[in-house]
Amino acid sequence: MSDTPSSPITLFTDLNLSAPLIKALKDVGYESPSPIQAATIPSLLDNLDVLGQAQTGTGKTAAFALPILSRIDIKQTTPQALVLAPTRELAIQVAEAFQTYAAHIPGFHVLPIYGGQSYGPQLSALRRGVHVVVGTPGRVIDHLDKGSLDLSKLKTLVLDEADEMLRMGFIDDVERILQETPDTRQTALFSATMPSAIRRIANTYLRNPKEITVAAKTGTAENIRQRYWLVSGMHKLDALTRILEAENFDGMIIFSRTKLGTEELASKLQARGFSAAAINGDVQQQQRERTIQQLKDGKIDILVATDVAARGLDVERISHVVNYDVPHDPESYTHRIGRTGRAGRSGEAILFITPREKNLLKSIERATRQPISMLELPTIQAVNDVRIAKFKSQISETLAQGELEQFQSLIEDFEREQNIPAVEIAAALAKMARGDVPLLLDKKQQVAAATWDERPGRQVGFERNDRGDRGDRGDRFERGDRAERPDRGERFPKKERVVRAADPGMQTFRIEVGYQHGVKPGNIVGAIANEGGIDSKNIGRIEIYDDYSVLDMPDNLTGDVLDHLAGIKVAGQQLRISRDGGEGASSPAPAPAPVAARPVPARAPSAPAASPLAKAARVESAEVEEEAAPKKKKEKPGKVTVPMSAFRIEVGSNHAATPSNIVGAIANEAGLEAKHIGRIEIFDTYSMLELPDGMPPELFKHLGKVWVGGAQLKISQADRMPPESGKATPPKKPAPGAKAGFKKKY
Repeated sequence: MSDTPSSPITLFTDLNLSAPLIKALKDVGYESPSPIQAATIPSLLDNLDVLGQAQTGTGKTAAFALPILSRIDIKQTTPQALVLAPTRELAIQVAEAFQTYAAHIPGFHVLPIYGGQSYGPQLSALRRGVHVVVGTPGRVIDHLDKGSLDLSKLKTLVLDEADEMLRMGFIDDVERILQETPDTRQTALFSATMPSAIRRIANTYLRNPKEITVAAKTGTAENIRQRYWLVSGMHKLDALTRILEAENFDGMIIFSRTKLGTEELASKLQARGFSAAAINGDVQQQQRERTIQQLKDGKIDILVATDVAARGLDVERISHVVNYDVPHDPESYTHRIGRTGRAGRSGEAILFITPREKNLLKSIERATRQPISMLELPTIQAVNDVRIAKFKSQISETLAQGELEQFQSLIEDFEREQNIPAVEIAAALAKMARGDVPLLLDKKQQVAAATWDERPGRQVGFERNDRGDRGDRGDRFERGDRAERPDRGERFPKKERVVRAADPGMQTFRIEVGYQHGVKPGNIVGAIANEGGIDSKNIGRIEIYDDYSVLDMPDNLTGDVLDHLAGIKVAGQQLRISRDGGEGASSPAPAPAPVAARPVPARAPSAPAASPLAKAARVESAEVEEEAAPKKKKEKPGKVTVPMSAFRIEVGSNHAATPSNIVGAIANEAGLEAKHIGRIEIFDTYSMLELPDGMPPELFKHLGKVWVGGAQLKISQADRMPPESGKATPPKKPAPGAKAGFKKKY
């Protein structure tokens, strides 16, 4: 049966909730239920199964928490309710909501269980007895396997944000948990969308559920004003700074696509005087919880986060959400902006989008059923007006605080001794207080900076946050803001496919990721070697086109291997690998002689790099069309010797680490060609390897957090390599004349 709530119920007191719950709701200022609450609570109180479809931020947590608490038996200390949530943050938040609503129920205990926290406190709490468990599927299964979680007397099971659990790959875990709960349980499933897999779960495990749909006129709340800024001319960070200065906001979440991107952006905002902090999957859980609490307490104003890290956050003071990097799909956008405008409050959502991403903007508008208006970037004069107003406000606040007598006396003495007017002394003191930071923006400098950024192909500074989709794996090298360049089609003619025969024993495969996704050969080699388990030496020629790529691999790959490779993501896109038949070629030329089955470095662009690092990091630029005809043999240039250093990583044979795992991870995460990684020696608990000299500190720090064989690399520099053993992986020989590795410049 299906029901769309019309909201005849106007007060929580009409819902037959227990007196302690009504008192707790009054304490937090809630009087009227939301539509999802008004429709769901009576059904759950009547012990019916519920299938609820509603967007995030509509009050789903109270919709299932209040009925559970109304029926709780304090004397029974084995879990009576289990809530499954897709992320740690959401699990913690739901548990906090239970605790708030149970403020007047003596002896009630709720326990959040999730990965990233030690088992000790969770096991102790389970032994003491809890009434409600809120957990992520993985950690719940761990406790079931250990026998520490007893679900034999479970009365209610809630699946919260089921579509998100499906998207994150937890649906098999959810089904296993469902199968280990009593058949007599009550089940409630809540989801923002209802894909076929979720519908199948509902049909299989729910008994004649009451279907409740909160129909919204739009896919997002009408109280959220949505605007976009088209990235052009001005650097994204400068544009963001202007918005932060001119917009009147309380708390803000800024979404970045990558883990490294969150840390870099938070650091740069801090350097510009903003109170900002970053959370992502690499931040320890305790630190993440402290950071979120600081945001709630007003100790920080800006949270820079990845999608997964911010999932389920409900912080009342969030007035603005900024999509610094465009989300991968409209659903992610909806979830992101749902962090503001919650529980009827108003909110602001700002989207940074590049010209080539305009199609995604249209998709978002269709999905949300709301037009997104263009944001007029605050002018320099508007920003200066805000700065002047703040400056005057600071003066007024300081005058109001008093205790200025000592300074007044000093100023009077200085004025009398130096014969300088007090107004000039005040101006000098103001300049001292500002330090090297100018009070007002200089229009000439801003125009010059914008003009510089508009130059196509020029690498400016060390920004690389607005590339194409890359998943949540961290930027490798910071480069100029590529998205601000003219579209690739404007700079070069479209690259034509030249079908070439693969070498004996090899076959050409097609993958559905290309230039427009921001992919490079190092991404492809790294992902296939690290996640696909194929040694990088077995990956041959790679050719990248606009929306797909082709590469050579052994012709004996099994169907199972190809199925696994098809699901691997590179630059935010699934490979969807298939055996190539030359499709997609435009104007194919006659095939020349077979090419050796290894990546062939293309010529580097002629534009000068912005820094020694950018020059050194330029590896295998495939943006210049390869010549179809065989090249004449040139004179052999002198060999380039790349200075190498020894490094230690904390993974070894005990972690099932192999040279291809290590090479693949470093190539994929650091953007370093596999041939530039030297000898590798693997020991029981650690490994030693050679890498080019001069790795940037931020890259070095990022590599330390990369996982191989279930352990973090924790990379550190060593004095020297151990003597070469018979099992050593020899260094790859660079192509003659190749500019490999990182070179220090003194």
